[in-house]
Amino acid sequence: GVLSLGTPGVGKTTLGKELASRTGMTYINVGDMAKEGELYEGFDEEYDCPILDEDRVIDELEDKMSEGGVIVDYHGCDFFPERWFHIVFVLRTENSFLYDRLESRGYKGKKLQDNLQCEIFQTLYEEAMLSYREEIVHQLPSNTPEDLERNLDQIMQWIEQWMKDNN
Repeated sequence: GVLSLGTPGVGKTTLGKELASRTGMTYINVGDMAKEGELYEGFDEEYDCPILDEDRVIDELEDKMSEGGVIVDYHGCDFFPERWFHIVFVLRTENSFLYDRLESRGYKGKKLQDNLQCEIFQTLYEEAMLSYREEIVHQLPSNTPEDLERNLDQIMQWIEQWMKDNN
């Protein structure tokens, strides 16, 4: 499996879907999956969003992950089993770009500030480095359409290399 990480607005979904269409892998957006299956355990008033039921998400994904060939897109990673992923990439976006993207999604106040802080402090990159072997964790810049193209090429190479090494 491949894990695509990053704060909201960095371009995970665009990248994940495009990657799936190029590789024939299955793309799963954990946020959408949780919404469809109502995999929540309450509501966070402060952030104005539902709280993910991590155990139910893992149960839901387990069969798909054991089949392999899955791209998972989410903004956190510390609750996924380490064995699920062979490549983890963390998309990074400069704040000026990210601010505009989040604002256009209707983020404001604490939610906007916290997501920007999360990006400034590389929170997700550090979480990924603690959760997985560091040689499988890659950071990718995601500011422009050119970055997207380069990232896709780069990830395709990693996947092809992994296939060669493991078959």
